[in-house]
This record gives sequence, structure tokens and C-alpha cells, in this order.
Amino acid sequence: MKKIFALLFALLPLFLAAQTDNFDEDPYFILCGEADRAIAAQEYTEAAARLLDAISLKPDEPQTVLLMSNLGMVYSYMDNDSLALATLDKALQRAPSMKTVLANRGKVLLKMGHDLRAQDDFAKIIAADSLNREARYFHGMIGINRRNLVQAEDDFEILANNYPDHHDTAIALSTLYSLTGREQKALEYLKKLLAEDPQPEYYAAMADCRLVLGHLPEAAEIISEGIAKYPTDPELYICRARLNRDRYLPEEARRDARKAVELGYPPVLAQKLFEK
Repeated sequence: MKKIFALLFALLPLFLAAQTDNFDEDPYFILCGEADRAIAAQEYTEAAARLLDAISLKPDEPQTVLLMSNLGMVYSYMDNDSLALATLDKALQRAPSMKTVLANRGKVLLKMGHDLRAQDDFAKIIAADSLNREARYFHGMIGINRRNLVQAEDDFEILANNYPDHHDTAIALSTLYSLTGREQKALEYLKKLLAEDPQPEYYAAMADCRLVLGHLPEAAEIISEGIAKYPTDPELYICRARLNRDRYLPEEARRDARKAVELGYPPVLAQKLFEK
């Protein structure tokens, strides 16, 4: 889940030649291009400066609301989330129903831990566009975090029916199925995630499903593969501790648990592996 709430930023396609006959010479568009390049290079201080310059040049331009939205996300990338939220609030004062801005504010609110406010923003998008993939994904994930599995089921059914091959759908359904005792169904989506983007949390989730199902040889294989790729990931060592515990190898299990704690896993949770 740790990457379930990472911000997804899309650069604003502002270069609309029809807006000006002197497109290449218009300072507004030049600044927008410089901001885009700075964002792509992760030079966020520079990007923020160029966006502020562009906004000040044409504060009343309709697309300036989207510049404000991008500026809010740049501030969030700089971990200045209070300023990010204030910027996005101002953008929504000008365009209260703009889906891009609502989605960006929802992501910032999630990052700040304001789940209910974020849920409201994504719900507004869904009310206007019931098939909006991004809003359904985040709205459903908030449902999971708040133990509202009915909400998650409803949102993720939309994803499954309309975006069956999307990466977000695989994350959503593997998470939901793992939490609701449908590990066998979760496996097919975890296999897809590992094939597309072999991240440590997907290895750990796959191992967890295998362990719950009692597939110990398969769990051992996926854990070994994961640790070979990510030798400092604590979740994978906890998975191996569980595997060794279930194989009645207590010394090996405790050694893996200690390793996980050294790598940052909470000691209290590691100890629970050995409580009867």
C-alpha cells in the first residue's frame, strides 16, 4: 500500500498555437514551456518560479487556473503541502468544478492525511463523470483505508468493467481481494503487477497471499526473488520469517524478524509473529 497514495502529476499541455499568432515569442507561453522542462527535470524551485511568473503575466486567462493547479502540485513535490493546498483552493475558487484541480487537491489532501476531505473531492468528480478512472481508484482506496469495503467494491467494479488492463485496476483489485479473503483472485492481479513493474511491495503482497493459501514452496520462490532484487526491504524479510515459522524453523524465523527490524520494521509487529 505504501505507494497506494503517491501523487500522479501530468504536465499541462498549454501550447495551443491558436491562442496567439506570435506563439514562439509570447512570454506567457515561453514561461509555461520553461516550467514544463523544469518539472520534467525535477527542478521544482525553478518550476515554481516560472509558473508564478506566467500566472502574474495573464492572471485572468482561463488556462491560468491549470497553471495554478500545476503550481500546487509542484509545491507538494517540494513537501510544502500547506502552500500546495492553499494554491489549489484558490484555483477551485475560480473553477469549482474543474476535475483536474479537484483531483490534484484530493491527492494533496490524501498526502496530508485528510481522507474525508479528499473523498469529497473525488466524489464530486464521480458525480460529474461516473467512469472517471482516477477518481474511482482513489475514492475506492479511501474506502479500503476507512474499512468501507462496500464503497471500494463499487468503485473497483467500475475499474474492472471499464479499465480491466490498467495498472491501477490491478493494484485496486489485488488490494481488495487480499483484504477480503480472496487471495486466489488477488494472485492473478499481483502476477500482472510483478510482470509490469516488479516493486518490493508487490513481491511482499504475492508472498503474503501464497502464505495465507499455504503455498509454501511458491512463497519461498517469490520471497527469494524479491530479496535478490531488494535486499534491504523489511517486508520481504518479515515474509520469510513467516515462511520459516510455518516451516517449523524458529531460529531462522527469528533471525529474519531481527533483520526486518534492523531495516525499519516495527519491533512490536515483528514480535507478534511468535505469539501464540
